[in-house]
Order: sequence, then structure tokens, then C-alpha cells
Amino acid sequence: MTSRGSRTTESNPHPELPHFQELLDGTDWASLATPYGTGESLPAALTRLLDLDPAVRAAAAEDALGEVTHQNTIYEATVPVALYVAAILNHPAVAAGEHAHEAELQPRHPTRETLLDWLGCTAYDADDERVAMGENHFGEGFLDACPDMRAFRDLRPVIYSAVQRFLTNDNAKVRDAALIAAVPLAEHHALTRHRNELADHAHRLLSTSTDRYKRDRALDALNAWGHDTSTLKNANDIAARELRTRMDDHDLWWASNGTGEYAEDLLF
Repeated sequence: MTSRGSRTTESNPHPELPHFQELLDGTDWASLATPYGTGESLPAALTRLLDLDPAVRAAAAEDALGEVTHQNTIYEATVPVALYVAAILNHPAVAAGEHAHEAELQPRHPTRETLLDWLGCTAYDADDERVAMGENHFGEGFLDACPDMRAFRDLRPVIYSAVQRFLTNDNAKVRDAALIAAVPLAEHHALTRHRNELADHAHRLLSTSTDRYKRDRALDALNAWGHDTSTLKNANDIAARELRTRMDDHDLWWASNGTGEYAEDLLF
């Protein structure tokens, strides 16, 4: 049997994040589908995420996370990998060796930032917008046909509990990565109460960060939650949004014109 989920008890109806070793040992990785086969190589790569050498962890992250990442799809192995990643976020080894005095020894990205970035991207691959797109193309039974996406969505509160503590981390890169991961997780009905807190963190990110992707995600979240973002945008934000709109309009026109349908309507 495969260990995919989290524990619940009568006294604690909310699922809990399992211990990382329990996930590692209790999951039948070889039986789980990945975009490239099965997950039999995942335990070794996941274990190396706790190596004391940042370079080893960086390579392990590429091996482990790359093994379950392809074309914005949630695979069988994605769910236990996501739980494992969430379970080790606070492990001391994840940050070992990242405070070396010699600048050349410091990793370009903290391991926690890498893990949080991946959790965020995975959460966006299973967010409400992605589900709506699926239902638009395949009907209301879309999630029934995607049990792995459904499983990930059900576990969003568990993963959020691990991500939340890093919203106030001393490292700005880690703080920002935690926020961008938390935003799509907070779509879960049990997490909507956290949106005001996340909005405050989004304001902070927009006042300090120049990262284009993270700024766009923060602005999109605030807009979706009904906040006025007019005073939060800088010139680059406005230019990027205008470019995105033009590209979306062009793609829509091109797709429609290519079929020989709707072209005249779009020209007007």
C-alpha cells in the first residue's frame, strides 16, 4: 500500500503532517507514477535533501523535484513528495552550511527557498483557476478524473501549516517564497481566514521585492481578494501587465483566426 496522506484522530479531526521519515519509509515509491516512469529513485534523492552540504542538497532538489515536475501536471508521486518537502522545511539540515562567511560558498538560492518555490508552483498547478480550466474543457467531472490533483487539493491545509511559519523568516528570499506558496494554498475553504494576514505580507513583498514573478503573484492575489492595488504598482508592474494583456489578446486572436472563426469579431 502507498502512504499518501496525513493522520486524523477523533480528538483531532484536522489532518496532521506526518514525520518525514515516516513518509519516506511508509511510501511504496516504486508503485507511484511519475512523468518519466515510477518513483523508485525518489527515496535516495529525497534523503539527500537533508545532507549537510548545500551543493548536495541543490543537486538532490533538482533530482527529486524534477522527477515529479512536468507540464503543470500533478502525478501520483507528486503528493507524497509534496508532503515530504513540507515535513522537512523546518529541519535544521535544510539550512546547514548556508551561512558561510565566504561569499563564494553560499548557495545562490537557500534550500528552503527552492523547496518553497516548488511547493508554490505545484499548488498553482492544482489551484481553482486550473480546475476551472479543466472543467471548461472536460466537464464538471474533471477532478473525478484527476484523483492526484484532488488529493493534493485536499491536503492544502496540511502543507499550509508547514509553510506558514516561514512567512516571517529572517531571510527575505525565504519569506517571499513562503508567501507565494501560501497564496494558492489559501484557496482551500478552511484557510480563507488567513487571507488578511497574507495580504499584509503581500504589501510587504511589493514594497521590497523586484522579482517579476513574485510581484505578479502578489498583485493577482490582492486583486482577487478585493484589495485596491493602484498605489502598490510601480512602472514595471504596469508595463508588464500591459504586455501580458497584449500577448493574451494576440494569442486569442491568432487561435481564433487560425480556425477561420470569430476573426471578424475580434478585429472589432
